[in-house]
Formats: sequence, structure tokens, C-alpha cells
Amino acid sequence: MKILLLGPPGGGKGTQANFLIEKYNIPQVSTGDMLRGHLKNNSNLGIEAKKFMDAGELVPDDVIINMMQERLNEDDCKNGYILDGFPRTLSQAEGLNLLLNNLNQNLDYVIVIDVDDKIIIERMGGRRVHPGSGRTYHTIFNPPQNPNQDDLTGEELIIRPDDQADTVKNRLNVYHSQTKPLINYYNNKGLIKTVNGDKNITEVRDNILELIQPE
Repeated sequence: MKILLLGPPGGGKGTQANFLIEKYNIPQVSTGDMLRGHLKNNSNLGIEAKKFMDAGELVPDDVIINMMQERLNEDDCKNGYILDGFPRTLSQAEGLNLLLNNLNQNLDYVIVIDVDDKIIIERMGGRRVHPGSGRTYHTIFNPPQNPNQDDLTGEELIIRPDDQADTVKNRLNVYHSQTKPLINYYNNKGLIKTVNGDKNITEVRDNILELIQPE
């Protein structure tokens, strides 16, 4: 089972990926994890990536694709994997397509978790974090016992920069302009399965499983 998850920031991709990992016993392939691993091991690809990162530049697609090639050849990927966070652009999707052709592999499903922008802003804008422990709350879905105070310490909760309304709106704009075209790209390949991500977590999980259960 080779699955690509697409959806907006804060749309629940990470949560649903965890359900799929547990259900199918396949790994999540994350570009962030790959980069950290190569940097830590000081590999040739890690050294190359670090040059760009030190210059404040994005790591080029071809470096990420080469890391992906190594990762997808590892033993734990033999029965499948979940891609989340890559590809983000059409050029990355083309690069991934070439890589999978070279590996004689195909994606089985591209699952789009569709969530209304207003709901994303509400979800992320309502998050509150206790900086000391990382405990998270939500003003609507999981409020603290006392407004804006950590339940255990009583210390003040903060809004992370990533959850500020303006930041969330900018991230959504990037998603719509760069990542949404991937939906058409994969739809033309007949791979798209769309679920309504406005629903609660377990409903979204059950809908995904219904769409991808082997016939």
C-alpha cells in the first residue's frame, strides 16, 4: 500500500497518517526526517543539503529526490509507505514520478483531506501551548480548566507563531497556489480519493479506510 496524503496545513494529515501506519504496518516517509538523518550522519547528500541550508536556501528538489530514492529502497518500505509533505509542487511530483518509474513502483492512492479554510483558521487559531512542557489545548475543542492557564502549573499559555491567523492564511495561500495543482495532476492518473476533513477524526479515519480497503 503506497499512499500519498494531500491536504492543507492543520488539515489532520499527520493524525490520519498515524492511523494508517498502525493499520497497515507501513512507515511514514517524511522529508524532514530524511534531512535530519542525512545531516546527523554527515552523508554526502547531507553535506550537499547543508550547503544550501547554511546559505538560507531551500534544499533543491533533486537532492530530496536522491534522499527519497535511498529511503524507499530500505527494507521497511517493501510493503508500502505513506508520503506526507512531499511532493508539494508539480515539479516535485514529476521528479517523484520518474523516481517511482525507476524503482518499478506506483502510488496506489492519493488521498486528499479536504478542509474548508475557515475551519483550518479556527482549528489552528484556537491552539494554545504551555511553553514549558509542550502541553496543547484548544479554546473550543480542548479548553484549559481556567482560561489561558496551564492545568498543571497555572502558567500562561501562548499562541505559537505558526498558529497566528496571518501566518495560517499565508500558509493556506501557499497550499492553494502550489500544492492544489497536484490534485489535478494525480486526478489525471486516476489516483485521487477525496475525504471530507471537516468531520471529526474518527469519521475521517473510517472514510479513508473505506476508500482504500482492498476489494
